[in-house]
Amino acid sequence: MISLQLFSTFETHGFLELAVLTLEKKGIPKESIFAVPLDNRAEDRKIFDTLHRSDGTSLVDIGMGLATAFSVIGASIGFKLAWGPIYWGLIGAFVGFVLGFAIRLSMELVIKKKRRLLKDKHSEIILIIDCEDTQAELIENILWSHFALGVAKVQV
Repeated sequence: MISLQLFSTFETHGFLELAVLTLEKKGIPKESIFAVPLDNRAEDRKIFDTLHRSDGTSLVDIGMGLATAFSVIGASIGFKLAWGPIYWGLIGAFVGFVLGFAIRLSMELVIKKKRRLLKDKHSEIILIIDCEDTQAELIENILWSHFALGVAKVQV
């Protein structure tokens, strides 16, 4: 008989325990089931992106929009002011960008901080099961029915 190893990942909750109990009821010995919890992220998530790492969150999107709006307003009002429309348009763009950047930065630091912290708390568990080739399909169906995030088979 060909020996297989099945790897699956689960979030940390009761479905993992139910899957292990179901596997034991179906005749898989405890010695063939191995669970490895993954470590949580120890360092804080960074707000500013680098060249090699990006989280997909932009801090300048609101700033660019407000810079455009404030530059148009500044240039329009600048026709009546002493420095003229170009200087007042540039001043408006700078003020709008700084205001938008400050709004977005405060949203990331204050409002979304809780979401960034909660995102890192869901560590996954890797479940490794040694079995025979004839049991593989049954075990795979059990893992999928108990909400495994992913399942892979490897022949040993």
